[in-house]
Amino acid sequence: MNGPIELGWGQLAIAASLVCVNGLVSLWLHLGLGRRLLIASLRTCVQLILLGYVLVAVFEWRSALGVGAIAAGMVLLAARESVRRAGRSYAGIGRDSLLSLALVGGATTVMATAVIVGVEPWWEPRYLIPFLGMVLGNGLTGISLGLERCLRELDEGRVRVEFLLAQGATRWEASRDVAADAVRGGMVPILNSMTVVGLVTIPGMMTGQLLGGISPLTAARYQILIMFLIASATAAGVTAVVLLSLRALFDEEHRLRIERVRRVRGG
Repeated sequence: MNGPIELGWGQLAIAASLVCVNGLVSLWLHLGLGRRLLIASLRTCVQLILLGYVLVAVFEWRSALGVGAIAAGMVLLAARESVRRAGRSYAGIGRDSLLSLALVGGATTVMATAVIVGVEPWWEPRYLIPFLGMVLGNGLTGISLGLERCLRELDEGRVRVEFLLAQGATRWEASRDVAADAVRGGMVPILNSMTVVGLVTIPGMMTGQLLGGISPLTAARYQILIMFLIASATAAGVTAVVLLSLRALFDEEHRLRIERVRRVRGG
């Protein structure tokens, strides 16, 4: 067998029945997750089917403009989702998240396609879009965690920060520990994934390549590339967004402007 086995709607319906079991568990235990599970399942189907049709067209056209439009849309949605997940916010948080994801995600993905893999052209959609998607998917998680921890520690630990400022510390000296904790927290998911990959989990990209008939060793090398891309992009993205948030929450006189932080979603 050289290629993947085609899946029909009937086979997907059988897979959907497995999700229905979760709905029954929710009803039995009164979890109140039935509606969310239904909506999430429907969104999964609709979004992935639409993505499939869009990618078919993009792969056939091989248009740099089309690839750029999809990439821009992915970055915008990732930035929106990273901010939405945070329990606190401030004016300009969306801009900071978008800037961090666009610069880091774009630079990492282009380096992967143009330099490491050596695709011609470098924007080849079969490579650039999957690479960017995996980088953004993991990067937004790290950014949301980093933002949440940074804003929470500034809010709840403002007495300590303000004490350091009163002792003559600069805004960076007073917030350095906050920044370090926030970046550390944002890196936890990818570090955990790298620790167990290949032992406990077989990541999605490697699984897809194996199902597509690619050599296991080739699939493993591609997965290593992806893990390194994700790790570097996440570290850089979290660092950038944390530094930008600190810049927004301290004024030029090195005063903490904690009133700029607001809680969202009842956080």
